[in-house]
Amino acid sequence: MGIFSFAKDIGDKIFNRDDDKHDANVETKADANTPAPANEPSAQSVASLLLRRIQQQNLNIDNLKVKYNGATDTAEISGTAKTQADREKAIIAIGNVQNVAKVIDNIDIIDDAPESTMYTVKSGDTLSKIAKDVYGSASDYMQIFEANKPMLSDPDKIYPGQVLRIPKP
Repeated sequence: MGIFSFAKDIGDKIFNRDDDKHDANVETKADANTPAPANEPSAQSVASLLLRRIQQQNLNIDNLKVKYNGATDTAEISGTAKTQADREKAIIAIGNVQNVAKVIDNIDIIDDAPESTMYTVKSGDTLSKIAKDVYGSASDYMQIFEANKPMLSDPDKIYPGQVLRIPKP
């Protein structure tokens, strides 16, 4: 459990949000009880999209719930995960979405295991380079790829700012 930070301007665009139309002098608060401006999706609809994104990962998490606050670009997730890997995959599945800057994790774990390291991809990184730095061998890149599936569909398709799970060796 904890709070994880992400680059809010980087990631998959899964909801239409037009930040260019925001007036910096107008304070807005988006939560489930506040209607969103016409150009903003409601916090509830964003939370539903984030929930669906986690569900598409086929993770074993019971009673999964997602909340979203558009004023702070924060997603909060809760539920009970079968494994540490399921918990971590849920965190990065919604953290690697554009306009999500923070994920508050309130997921309990049934089969506790050591936490993976969260690694933010830098310009010039490849899974092989990351594996060499972390594990000492570039050929271990598939371990990182497998740990991030199905979010990653190809070992060559990573981008700067993306957060990846790096399992303990």
